Amino acid sequence: MTILLNGTDVRRLLDLDRCLAALRDGFLAPASGVSPLRMRTDLPGPGTATALLPGLVDGVPAYTVKVNAKFPGASPALRGVVCLHDLATGELLALLDSATVTAYRTGLAAALGTHALARPGASTVAVIGAGAQSELVLHGLRRLRPVTELLVADLDRERAEAFARRHGGSAVTEIGAADIVVVATWAWEPVLHEVAPGTHVTSLGADEPGKAELAPALLGRARTFVDDLDLAVEMGALGNAGLTREHAAGTIGAVLAGSAGRRDGSEVTVYAPVGLPWQDLALSWAAYETAHQATDRQPPTGLRFDFLG
Repeated sequence: MTILLNGTDVRRLLDLDRCLAALRDGFLAPASGVSPLRMRTDLPGPGTATALLPGLVDGVPAYTVKVNAKFPGASPALRGVVCLHDLATGELLALLDSATVTAYRTGLAAALGTHALARPGASTVAVIGAGAQSELVLHGLRRLRPVTELLVADLDRERAEAFARRHGGSAVTEIGAADIVVVATWAWEPVLHEVAPGTHVTSLGADEPGKAELAPALLGRARTFVDDLDLAVEMGALGNAGLTREHAAGTIGAVLAGSAGRRDGSEVTVYAPVGLPWQDLALSWAAYETAHQATDRQPPTGLRFDFLG
C-alpha cells in the first residue's frame, strides 16, 4: 500500500528538530556514488517543469524522485509530488506534497548553513521575500540561535506586514544593517548589492539558470559557500552571476564537518544553495516513518492507496 500525504499531513508529521538533525546527517554522510540529477525544462506558457532524482542518503533504505511544476504567477507557485520508493524493490511507499517537502527541506537546510556561517553573536535577521521558505529558515534558525530583531521586506507590503506580525518583527522598505540577511525571491535581477562587513547572507532564489538575487560584485567579494559546486555553476548563484567554481570557498558539507567556514568576524559570507535530491529523501523518510507510528491517541495519518489495484 502507498501512503498519500497532503501538505497538512506532511506538516503534522515533520518535527523541526528531527528534520534539522536528518539534514545535518545528510550533509555529513558519505557520497552515494550516484550523481544527482536536477532537470528543468520550459513549458509553452509561463511555467517550468522540474525533476530531481534520485534522492539517496546513506543508511536510508529508500530513494525519492520529485516532480514539480513551477508557475510564479499561480498560488501556490509550486505544485507536485515526491515519490518515495523502497530501495530494494522499487515499491512506491508514499506520495507526498512536494510544495511542503520543498519548503521544509530548503528552509531548514538553509537554517543550518546560516547558523554555521554567521558570526556566533549574530542575532539581527533581515528577510527579503516573505514567503514559505523564509518562514522555515526563521523557524529553523530560532532552534539554533537567538533572534533578537527581525526586519521583513517584500514587494507586497501587506505580505511583509503579515509575516512580521506572525514572527514578532517589523515590516520595512530597506533592510539597513543586519547581522544575517535571508533572500528568498523569484528575482531574475539582483535585489541585494552590498552589505556591511561581518554580515552573512543566505540566498535561496538562484535555483534555475538565469535567476539571480545577489549582485556579481557582492558574490565575488564574499566568501561564498554552496551545496554542490557543479550545480552552483550550472544553474545556481555562481554561474548565473558569470562566476566559476573557483569563486566558491567550499561546500556547506565541509563547513558542517569543520574543514571550511568563516575565518573572522569581519568578512562577508554567503550561502547560496541550489537544493539537492537527497534533502527530499531525508524529510520524506522522516514523515513516512512517523506516519507508521500510529497509536490509539495518534491515529494513522494519510490515505492508504493501492496503485496496483
